[in-house]
Amino acid sequence: MSTLNNESTQSQCKNILRHLQSGKTINQLQALNEYGCFRLGARIYDLKKRGHSIDSRMVKSRNGKKYAEYSMRVN
Repeated sequence: MSTLNNESTQSQCKNILRHLQSGKTINQLQALNEYGCFRLGARIYDLKKRGHSIDSRMVKSRNGKKYAEYSMRVN
């Protein structure tokens, strides 16, 4: 079931896509602070389903916690 019917979700996807297309990476904390997005993984999934090629990698923080960081190859 697609969640892209929700206006807020569409807005988050648009903002996150623009962020990635500018050559920046994004993680959950950035998505929450910059776009009010609590579910970055779900928005990345939505964008991938729409045909966008988004890479992910696991990053280890200073305190040893791991989190996903997403990026896009920009031409």
